[in-house]
Amino acid sequence: MGKTIVITGAGDGLGRALARRFAADGETVVLLGRTLSKVQAVADEVGGQAIACNVADPDSVRAAFATIAETHPKLDVLINNAGVYEPFTLADARDDQIVNQMTTNLAGPVFCARSALPLLKGGGHIVNVTSESVAIKMPMLWMYAGAKAGLELVSDMWSRELAADGVRVTVVRAGMMMDETKTGSGFAPEVAIRFATENAKVGINLRERPISHYNSVTDAFRAVLDMPADLHVGLVTLTGSRR
Repeated sequence: MGKTIVITGAGDGLGRALARRFAADGETVVLLGRTLSKVQAVADEVGGQAIACNVADPDSVRAAFATIAETHPKLDVLINNAGVYEPFTLADARDDQIVNQMTTNLAGPVFCARSALPLLKGGGHIVNVTSESVAIKMPMLWMYAGAKAGLELVSDMWSRELAADGVRVTVVRAGMMMDETKTGSGFAPEVAIRFATENAKVGINLRERPISHYNSVTDAFRAVLDMPADLHVGLVTLTGSRR
């Protein structure tokens, strides 16, 4: 029997790749994203359900999972993939940048897991996507990495808290990823240059860091979801590899 999988941030990037992979595997996918047109396009392509949801807004999350429950009273997997990634220094950080990073990257997965929990009890699986920047400590990414580090701690504690409900929790700590549609960072040129320069000062050459393809990363998620019920996988670390 196939799994019912909810994926946040499913309109592009890794979320879209996961939607394509799991739909091709015969799973039922429910795709959440802030921009309905983007997730609807993916849902139309793969045959899933698209729901507009801003994970940083608890009311939006509640509404999304209420809609999900109307069709799917039981969920097998929640993949908290949605995130925002923007480098800045403490001196330059704007209020909206700080709030957006914290609410989307840390509070968002909490809001989603809280709303999904009644549907996950009795065998469900929460997969929280974090970042290699937690370990690398890249300059100008302290807010992003801090939120992701917080999510890793939260995930570890959830594993103990939710065990009695039969819910497993896994962190996938991912490295740099891309596909054929990703042509750059999306940052303003001056921000991208400063980010590269500050990282170079501490020995991190962004141009030389290996990048994996989104499709390759989906293999790891497939393996995590296929683990036997008596095996707990707390943390999976993925990095690009030069072949």
